[in-house]
Amino acid sequence: MITRRNLFGGDSVEIASAIVHVLPGRAEALGRRLAALPGVDIHARSDDGRFVVTVEDTAGATAGDTLLGLHRIEDVLSVALVSHYEA
Repeated sequence: MITRRNLFGGDSVEIASAIVHVLPGRAEALGRRLAALPGVDIHARSDDGRFVVTVEDTAGATAGDTLLGLHRIEDVLSVALVSHYEA
């Protein structure tokens, strides 16, 4: 996969936080999938299927690449970026 890191390289650090909203009844399964993703940490979960996550760069992808990938996970309704930091 071609990522921004492959294209531009460099030693920058990227960290983002987001709210991930999943289909009702799928929060348990999706929580496990999110937690298993490299660079993704779950900080809170609501009863209605929303997760507060942070996403950090990994060796294989930037935080932005991972955020874009969250949109493609089955049963994810939305991913709302809350904050983004890059240095």
